[in-house]
Amino acid sequence: MNKQKHAVSDAIDTLAEDARNLMTATTDVAEAKVGEARKRLAATLERSKDIYESVRKNTLERTKAFDEATHEHPYKAIAIGVGAGAFIGYLFARNVNRDHQSR
Repeated sequence: MNKQKHAVSDAIDTLAEDARNLMTATTDVAEAKVGEARKRLAATLERSKDIYESVRKNTLERTKAFDEATHEHPYKAIAIGVGAGAFIGYLFARNVNRDHQSR
């Protein structure tokens, strides 16, 4: 999970850096279309940063809440985990049986 988090963060950083480089490289181009595209790109970058921060903050809050709930009610957490695992196992076994019978 931590590797995925770093990979996503690195990808976003690379995308933002590439977009900034593109904007810098096209500074001297005076065409109206390029200027408009640069403005849209800058606005999109700002919105993307805001969305990323919002998602990151929301994820951290939910993770902390989940951690607290798990520590306050460990047996409920175990029961939910076992129930979810059994349900997923049931669905998986049902699909395997369906695939096996169709052959």
